[in-house]
Amino acid sequence: MLYREVGEFKTSYKGDQQVFNIGFDKIAYYCLLFIAFFVIPFFINDYWANAILLPFLILGIASIGLNILTGYCGQVSLGSGGFMAVGAYACYKLMTSFPDLNIIICILLSGGITAIVGALFGLPSLRIKGFYLAVICSIFWTILRSVEFIGIGLKDKAAQTESKVDDGLIPFAIDLTKVIIVIFALVIILGNVFNVNITALVAGLGVGGVAIALASKESLENLLGSFTIFFDKPFAVGDIITLGGVTGVVEKVGFRSTRIRTYDKSIVTVPNKNIINTELDNLGVRPVRRVKFNIGLTYDTKIEQIKNIVDDIQKLVDDHPMTNEDGRVRFLSFGASSLDIMVLYYVNSPEWEDLIDAQQKINYSIIEIVNKHNSEFAFPSTSVYIEKNSN
Repeated sequence: MLYREVGEFKTSYKGDQQVFNIGFDKIAYYCLLFIAFFVIPFFINDYWANAILLPFLILGIASIGLNILTGYCGQVSLGSGGFMAVGAYACYKLMTSFPDLNIIICILLSGGITAIVGALFGLPSLRIKGFYLAVICSIFWTILRSVEFIGIGLKDKAAQTESKVDDGLIPFAIDLTKVIIVIFALVIILGNVFNVNITALVAGLGVGGVAIALASKESLENLLGSFTIFFDKPFAVGDIITLGGVTGVVEKVGFRSTRIRTYDKSIVTVPNKNIINTELDNLGVRPVRRVKFNIGLTYDTKIEQIKNIVDDIQKLVDDHPMTNEDGRVRFLSFGASSLDIMVLYYVNSPEWEDLIDAQQKINYSIIEIVNKHNSEFAFPSTSVYIEKNSN
């Protein structure tokens, strides 16, 4: 705007090929200054400042420097300043991301990154396109970080709802949105910076689509499997499932695979196509969880003691606040070294923590009941009888 106003450029719409006149540019310029000084400082948070605004400003400085360096004004010193901004920010990110890395190595690596940025933006700018490439990359990079910021808020809201479907759908939608944004950015860069005929490119991809589909058959199957999981809803993030001998909590459903956290805290990654083709037991949708085991009493326990123990355990199971009325306690069999009593009950919760807490309290009470009736638990043993021969 300043160059146009002092006559460095043509001031007519036709001659300068500007969409907006100088007066409109002034209004926009002052509005931006007002937002920068009186709006952003009062509403910005740490995430926007460090993850979006600061890198965007550095990229903006670098873009202006590269633009000036490569032909608009010929100010090499300002262009070098743009490169220095890229190098300084690269060194800053390396030192904060890898604090144990030697500063000399950080400086050398940042120099390499600066060279890569210079080649990326400098070579196209020989055709006065480096500035457009920088602006496009900056805009889409900002959009990607904004999507991540919005995704964090949506994930927090999803965690507060009772439904588990949104816990898996929101991360999937965020990843899908990022892929679409990147593809859209590549199309714009190819068409506007490198002058690639997009129509011909799409037609060529259509011809080669069959070959690409055959080459990436498994990837497409996994992608379609992820959509099947979301629409069919055999499970949701947070559910406990058993799949092919693996039992654990579903942590994430991605484009290619699903991550399951087992009870020993390891991560099992299962391709999505295997999930839709394998029998799956969703333990998380069960309204109750069953507990069944036997307790063995010694053979010197009298029948009245057994009856009293069975009745007391039955009453314990029926009266417990976490169990329903379907529990059964029965004297079932004569074991090799014990009198076996079956204990069967259902905990009214699908959660693992509720199950083990209720099971522990009931086990303590069973020990107290057996001791109250002066009986003992049996353990595997063998009795040896020695018969004395009178001859």
